[in-house]
Amino acid sequence: MLDGKTVLITGGTGSFGKKFIATIFNKYSPKKVIVYSRDELKQYEMQNLDPFKSHDNLMRYFIGDVRDLPRLTLAMEGVDVVVHAAALKQVPAAEFNPFEAVKTNIIGGQNVIDAARAGGVKRVIALSTDKAAAPINLYGATKLASDKLFVAANNYRGAHDIKYSVVRYGNVMGSRGSVMPYFIQMKNEGIIPITDERMTRFNITLQQGVDFVLKCLELMWGGELFVPKIPSYKITDVAEAIAPGVKIKVIGIRPGEKLHEEMITETDSLNTIEFDAYYVILPSTKLWDIDEFRIRTNPNKGKYCEFGFKYNSGTNTEWLTIEKIRELIKTM
Repeated sequence: MLDGKTVLITGGTGSFGKKFIATIFNKYSPKKVIVYSRDELKQYEMQNLDPFKSHDNLMRYFIGDVRDLPRLTLAMEGVDVVVHAAALKQVPAAEFNPFEAVKTNIIGGQNVIDAARAGGVKRVIALSTDKAAAPINLYGATKLASDKLFVAANNYRGAHDIKYSVVRYGNVMGSRGSVMPYFIQMKNEGIIPITDERMTRFNITLQQGVDFVLKCLELMWGGELFVPKIPSYKITDVAEAIAPGVKIKVIGIRPGEKLHEEMITETDSLNTIEFDAYYVILPSTKLWDIDEFRIRTNPNKGKYCEFGFKYNSGTNTEWLTIEKIRELIKTM
């Protein structure tokens, strides 16, 4: 799929970007891989790591911000595939710096859409978050707006041969700002702070997230929102897995935080098709033949979800045990 293609990743120096690029070098033979990000230090550090160092002849590092449309447009000349991973994603930071999150996550998202269309890009996938479903914090609200922009972009692509889709999944294990590295750090303090003992979250490993995005690049028709089927965990089980018997201190829910996360709301269920390993939320405007999409994207053709269905971390049917959490932590 990516053999001989030029691929650009916004936010390419982040944990997802690095794992994604390492994976495509392992599985494909791309013509060129472009890292588009705003931090020159992270780019310098990345250049000196394998496998990026050993593929230096295929790598191109672009310093730029997704807020900067002219720079982004220049970077996308001759690009075939774009994965949009750049975002301001720290929930408390977005609450206290709201318009900064808007400029990066919403205006930056629209810039990616416009630059990709102008540059002749064929496929664009934007990364979303479970916090974009029924958002209660600003980060989730900006990502929901971004999701809507990428889906709607398919309505006005005109004669351009370009497709835009969205991938939404839950907390990435071990990523920047995730709870597990923090709990490991606090273990040495002899006490682990928990916001609420009832709290649950979805969980996906970094490699699983990358593999799902690659799968969606193959499946996408443009306008879909892909959601993988992934397990949940209880926050108390994470604490027990990391530090058995350690003292727990309940500190209360932080600004903009939910007890349970959702990836598909009850209202979304009206337009959601279930496949074996993932769900697809269809675009609200009819862009293509839905029955043909079901037949071509999966042998079992998929089935519509019943009205009232919702995909919630607290009512999930698959859960990580304490032992499984321990096993996964060893791979971080």
